[in-house]
Amino acid sequence: MNTMKRYLQLLAAVVTTALLTGLAQAAEIDFGKPGEPVKLVVGYQPYYTESWSGVIMRSKKFYEKYLPKGSTVEFQIGLQGAIIVNNLLAGKQHIGYYGDMPGIVSTTKQDVADIRLVAVVGMGWDQCNAFLVRTDAPKFANDQEAIKWLNGKTVAVPKGSCTDRFAQAVFKRAGIQPSAYLNQNIEVITSNFRAGKLDAAVMWEPTTSRLILEGLARKVATGFSVSENDAGFLGMRADLIKQRPDVVKAWLNAELDAQQYYLDPKNAMEITKMAKEQTTGFSERALWMSAYGTYPKEGGGTPTRIILPFTFTPEAMELIKRAATFLHEIKSINTPQVRPEAVMPEFTQAVLKERGVKAPLGEIKQLPDSAYTGPR
Repeated sequence: MNTMKRYLQLLAAVVTTALLTGLAQAAEIDFGKPGEPVKLVVGYQPYYTESWSGVIMRSKKFYEKYLPKGSTVEFQIGLQGAIIVNNLLAGKQHIGYYGDMPGIVSTTKQDVADIRLVAVVGMGWDQCNAFLVRTDAPKFANDQEAIKWLNGKTVAVPKGSCTDRFAQAVFKRAGIQPSAYLNQNIEVITSNFRAGKLDAAVMWEPTTSRLILEGLARKVATGFSVSENDAGFLGMRADLIKQRPDVVKAWLNAELDAQQYYLDPKNAMEITKMAKEQTTGFSERALWMSAYGTYPKEGGGTPTRIILPFTFTPEAMELIKRAATFLHEIKSINTPQVRPEAVMPEFTQAVLKERGVKAPLGEIKQLPDSAYTGPR
């Protein structure tokens, strides 16, 4: 009986593997032949400032210059990266802009669909890595004191996001044990701060700036406080990459244009207005602050708000390695490192070489408050 049981278990495993393989193969999408018009669905996050090159792309349509004539692009908004990853895996989207944690996790689901990382859309210290506390929390002397105060407190994050990785990394390093570590999306976190039900949360921009400007929370520490950076990545389905390297190159040329546009401080107000048009519930002031605003050094503020590497610089690769190790430790992924083919820097490197541009492209710096000219 034991032999028969083992046989049935083995048979079930083989059948399950075969079914999964068949599903993955059946999910492959036909993107046509090189040079033909292509229909693309792009998942992006106007609610994630570090990936605003997607916002710029939607408004400025830089891709029209590079994609084959007759191509169409549909942009779909995701409130957090995990939603975009799910759509990529299901074949509902083909290109995705998301944070570091969902980006890395997406590359480990090849039994469902093969997702690759092809570009870096941004890096920083406080874009996804910001600790917020309730407004009546103590006035801390510095960011390190604020981090210690989190021990035994009720903390919320959208789990599966880059904030989740950052929060758990800081808690582990500092020996912090919250009394409750809640999985809440940005809307619930906002309403719970308003209702006084949270001690703290880890949030990304622009929600961080909105909560601060609305008087619902204070920023007390960031990744700059503990040398933990964050990043946003551009992911693509492997079947798109395999069938249409011309489309990959075209999109990345347009992405380079978008990142260069993002870097120019003269475009700050126009980009803010683009983000305003593509989001709901955010003031122009909060959106501007999320990319260009100045925050005190005592609370983790840093002069550089966003770095735009475009390709996988050593700093980006180090972050991927460190984050993958951590995600494996907390059992979010089943491998301590991403598979070598999951990160594909060759496309961005080729675009940079052809256009005579070096990485990183540059940095988005804090701007004086007088640079904001929108409604107050």
